[in-house]
Amino acid sequence: MPELPEVETVRRGLQPVMEGSRILKAEARRKDLRFPFQADFVARLQGQTVTGLGRRAKYLMADLGSGDVLLMHLGMSGSFRVQKAERAETPGEFHHPRGKDVAHDHVVFHMSSGSDVVFNDPRRFGYMKIIARNALDEEPLLRGLGPEPLGNEFDAALLARACAGKKTSLKAALLDQRVVAGLGNIYVCEALYRAGLSPRRLAMTLTTKKGEPTDHARRLVDAIHAVLNQAIEAGGSSLRDHRQTSGELGYFQHSFKVYDREGEPCGAKGSGGVVRRFTQNGRSTFWCPKCQK
Repeated sequence: MPELPEVETVRRGLQPVMEGSRILKAEARRKDLRFPFQADFVARLQGQTVTGLGRRAKYLMADLGSGDVLLMHLGMSGSFRVQKAERAETPGEFHHPRGKDVAHDHVVFHMSSGSDVVFNDPRRFGYMKIIARNALDEEPLLRGLGPEPLGNEFDAALLARACAGKKTSLKAALLDQRVVAGLGNIYVCEALYRAGLSPRRLAMTLTTKKGEPTDHARRLVDAIHAVLNQAIEAGGSSLRDHRQTSGELGYFQHSFKVYDREGEPCGAKGSGGVVRRFTQNGRSTFWCPKCQK
């Protein structure tokens, strides 16, 4: 499933054609995706100006002039295509190409900018929902999400407090969207490697007995910031279905240190270790046992 860098890449690709533009016509070509569309879905979109296009965790959020917010999730195979009279572009890039069959073009926004924004989703695990801006705090899909890992409030002290007393593994804690929002399997594996921390380490070890952040917490936050920023700059990781709105593939997968590199030598100078894989909480974990403690 696309993680924060992939969703942010898609947001940046859609922003020039959606933000400040009016939805002249909205089409929902089926009754549902992962969830049914609201009965007034099209009516609440048509004629509305997109005043801002943001992101919360793995969600895209389009602010509308009406005071509503269009919440959009890519699911496992969803992608947006920006279609102009002469060409089409897909913001975001992923390792296995996404479906291009127009039979899976389920939602279309005809924008006053002169572009059509098309949502294609072969597996239909994506979803969209319109929510009143003043009701966002009570929205079940958003309620309880942790801080944004690239936000100003996310630091070692905050992460340490969130992990205090947790006897779960550090990797499981980081995948918990209530602890930090938007992280997924790829970037957690990469951040833990860069921080030199074992995915099996207990989450509570990020906090001292006095409740202060340990050096482990500081290293981990720095690693999370670095890996996410690098991935966004590279256009995301092209794994399975991720594709930019330009149609190009992302390149961060070429910078993976451990993810999907089972059996390969660890690249750290003097390590001598080999990347290993094991199953943890139902997910593949990649790590270097020699470098991560």
